[in-house]
Order: sequence, then structure tokens, then C-alpha cells
Amino acid sequence: MALFSAQQRPALDHPFLSSRSPSACRSPLRISMAAETVGAFPTARTVTISYSDIKEKSRDLSMNIEEGFGPNGLGIISVSDVPGFSLLRQNLLHLAPSVARLPDDVKKELEDPESRYNFGWSHGKEKLESGKVDFFKGSFYANPILDIPTTDFAAMQRYPSYCRPNKWPATSLPELEEAFKALGMLMMEVGLMLAYHCDQYVSREMKDHENGSLEQILKHSRCHKGRLLYYFPKELSHHGDNNNSISSWCGWHTDHGSLTGLTCGMFTRNGVKISSPDSAAGLYVKTRNDQIVKVVFGEDEIAYQIGETTEILGGGYLCATPHCVQAPNSEKASGVERSTFALFMQPDWDEKLMFSGAVPYHQELILPHGTLTFGEFSERLLNKYYHEVS
Repeated sequence: MALFSAQQRPALDHPFLSSRSPSACRSPLRISMAAETVGAFPTARTVTISYSDIKEKSRDLSMNIEEGFGPNGLGIISVSDVPGFSLLRQNLLHLAPSVARLPDDVKKELEDPESRYNFGWSHGKEKLESGKVDFFKGSFYANPILDIPTTDFAAMQRYPSYCRPNKWPATSLPELEEAFKALGMLMMEVGLMLAYHCDQYVSREMKDHENGSLEQILKHSRCHKGRLLYYFPKELSHHGDNNNSISSWCGWHTDHGSLTGLTCGMFTRNGVKISSPDSAAGLYVKTRNDQIVKVVFGEDEIAYQIGETTEILGGGYLCATPHCVQAPNSEKASGVERSTFALFMQPDWDEKLMFSGAVPYHQELILPHGTLTFGEFSERLLNKYYHEVS
């Protein structure tokens, strides 16, 4: 189905613009937890779909989608056996420490304050949880699909977090651009396959509406953003009173886009890859009934998490979950770094979002039954989580 323009799309032309309340996402979790526990928290394996299944549009994956993304899921699904993924992941993640160790003057040149540090290098600019500034990790942001999303100066002024051009360390680390784009494009391709099956699941549940077009919205968007993350060794990241917190490496948050692709983190010490030094370290998710669960998926799998925008527009059928990252906290954790990559798949900045009165997120940003473009919604959210630094 062809994608309507933001101006043409009627309010209920597909399931992702449904009037059904997202409150369905607040039902208790019913999932088979792994027998293993980490400290006080159970460990759950992601729902996993093979690449051979997900690429087949005739395959019925509705049960997998519901189990992973539905009201009783963890909001995360992983895709296994993706051709070429393992090598591309390794090529990029090995570069994360190199980005963080670039000379300060080079990193300064890679910063983009005009975008609220959402292009190029970012460290100590983001606020999470209680408003604390996040010094635990450094990030390098770029659009892996389009180096110049638009030449419209007005759009660049209005939506700088998405519309500004990429900034690459072409001289100091030239291999970063190729590795970043190669992994980002592959994760985008697989994510679109998953979005297609999400459309089929939602359309089946909402029988009064046509097949959805989340896949088409994402396919035609210019807003996608990759984020290469480097988590500093614990003793260097100034954890302070957050030292032993479950969110000691990345604070609790819920992604605000549509679909977030995520690689398994790579642990290194002095540039050498190692196994995780602490079984408690890693990704944690908070369920609908406020249970905290450690989530694991394979090193050679791509995980995808549902974001707030899809929950808001998905009529309660596809649900986002808060998550955080815990740092290693064992005697063997000294000097341990962690690198990972996230691809934020998002609607175009001009895409109109229709909000129902039962939206569970960010009530202070919207009027009941109000309309915002994704760009407007994002800019308002970024004002909450970032502070301006000259």
C-alpha cells in the first residue's frame, strides 16, 4: 500500500492511527521466565525469529510478534542468522573505544550543539532518570542512510536533531563511516522486514481496518539515527552515588521512536575482547506489572525494541518497555569497557501523529486528542532529556 503524505493521511487509514486505548499495554506480564536468576532479578531470553522466517512475507509470525511485542511481552524480539551481521557488528563495535579516545580537540570538532548533540560526538550532554547528567557513556550519532537528510534550511532550523548533516572523522578515523553505514543499513533492512510482520499482526487484531503501514512509514522516513555507544570503564565514569545501581551504566528510559535495533554489547579490556566479567551486567527491562527482568539475546542476533511512538499509535497491540543497563560490579570488572550500537527507526519529521486521550506517555507535551508531527514530538522530548552546553 502506498504511503500517504502527512497532509493526505486520514486519521484512521491504518491500524497505527487507531483510536483504541494504549492502556491495554498495562496488563500483567505472562511470560515463561528462565530458571536462572541474576541477584534478585529473573533472566528472560528474548523471543527469537530466524532471518529465513522473517524475510518471508507469506510466513505467519503473529504469535511471535504478540509474544515479544504484545501487551504481555517484554517489548523486544531478536532476529537470528542474519547473513553478514556478525562481521559487520565486530567491525563497528571495535571502533567505539577509538572514537572515545580521539584527541579532545578532534572530538570537539565532531560535536554538533545545534542538533542538541544528536549528530557526531556526545558526552555529558544527556540527562536521564532524576535529571543527572550522564557521564557514564559516550556516543557517536549519524544517519546511516542519508548523509544529508534535507537541504531545506527551514526544516534544519525547526528539526535540527534529524535534519542536519552527518559529521564524520574523515581524517582521524576514516574507517568509522564505512563500518557505521554498513551495519546501520543491514539493521534497517531487517527492521523493515520485522515491521511488515508487525503490520500483519495489528491488522489481524483490528479487523475493521486495512493492513497497516508501519513498514512504509519507516521505509520512506529520513529520520533514522544510528548511535555507537561506548561505556567507559567503571572507575573512569564517575558513577558517584549511582555506583551500585541497577541503572549504573545507562539510566531507565523508554525509546520514543518506532523500532530500535540493538546489538549485543561487546566487553573489552585494553582493547582485547573478553566475556562479561559480571553475570548481572547487561540490559534490564521493566514489565507492565513493574517486575524487573534481565534480558539476554545472542551475540550474533539483532534485537529490536518497540518505542513509544509505535505504542501510542498502535492501539495498545505493540508495547514499549522501560529499560536500563547495569555495569559490571565484580572484582574482575576493573578496566572493563562496553561497546554497542543502536539504530533508531523513526517516522519522518513531517509525519503526523494522532494522539488519543489515553496516551500513557508525556501528557504534559500534548493536548488530549491532539496532533503533532514526529519532529515536534521529538523536539519537545529532547528538551526534557538534554541541556544546552556551549
